[in-house]
Amino acid sequence: MTNLFVLQLLNGVQLGVLLFLIAAGLTLVFGIMDVVNLAHGVLYMVGAYFVATFAALTGSFWWGLLLMLPAAVAVGLILEVVVIRRLYARSHLDQVLATFGLVMIANETVKIVWGVSPLSVPMPEILSGSVPLMGPLQYPVYRIAIIVAGLAVAGGLYLVINHTRIGMLLRAGATNRAMVSALGIDIGKLFAIVFTLGAVLACLAGALVAPILSVDTGMGESVLILTFVVVVIGGIGSIKGAFLGALLVAIVDTLGGVFGPILLREVLDPSAAGQAGRMLAPMLVYILMAAILCVKPAGLFGGRG
Repeated sequence: MTNLFVLQLLNGVQLGVLLFLIAAGLTLVFGIMDVVNLAHGVLYMVGAYFVATFAALTGSFWWGLLLMLPAAVAVGLILEVVVIRRLYARSHLDQVLATFGLVMIANETVKIVWGVSPLSVPMPEILSGSVPLMGPLQYPVYRIAIIVAGLAVAGGLYLVINHTRIGMLLRAGATNRAMVSALGIDIGKLFAIVFTLGAVLACLAGALVAPILSVDTGMGESVLILTFVVVVIGGIGSIKGAFLGALLVAIVDTLGGVFGPILLREVLDPSAAGQAGRMLAPMLVYILMAAILCVKPAGLFGGRG
């Protein structure tokens, strides 16, 4: 049982750093630009397809990952200029409708370009295999690499947000966008930087997860709901809140799915416990969100309304 707990805890941390990469961009886009972007999960999917394509062309996962980054920047800039920039002055309902339409367009475009069959990305040779943790327990090297890479990105993002001029502008924009604009800052340029940064982070998450999951259309929708939960729990516009919220959501989701049925067997028969556990496990993250919002209505690190 201890080995199972440690294994699932590591799986939760690995999912948490991926959710953070997606949620960090989403919380900045919503907190600074006041744009509800339902197409943010599409960027996660596009990053996975980019790394699959470039890795197949070059024969190297590392070259595929490196080439994915400028491609992600280009996609982010194009989306901001062509679609998102036209939604700044529109209502949230208009933004939801427009970005939902963008999701459908992106999914169909992916089917046209890459087909409907899932793609696979070979795992880098240096990161294949497992490492011993405790006793007979082993954990895949690549999943540990994902955790390390996610934490490194989180650390770099923290330094940029808290110790650079662009970070100061981002924090100021999340706090009072109108004042930043009134002080002479080019708010359009700031918005383009924010959206592009969010696009690159989401694409990076998709690229990192590609070797351990199949790359297929619609893969972004499965993480988008959890990402919105992370943003709400952490507080809109807060990178620190996105990081803590991502870890909380991922660990609760992972541990609840495994240990929920096991704990219910103490009070129910095995078949009923398994069925009840499968039904209750997906609800745990929403129960967590409701509990946190009862105590902190703006999220863990959200500004006061």
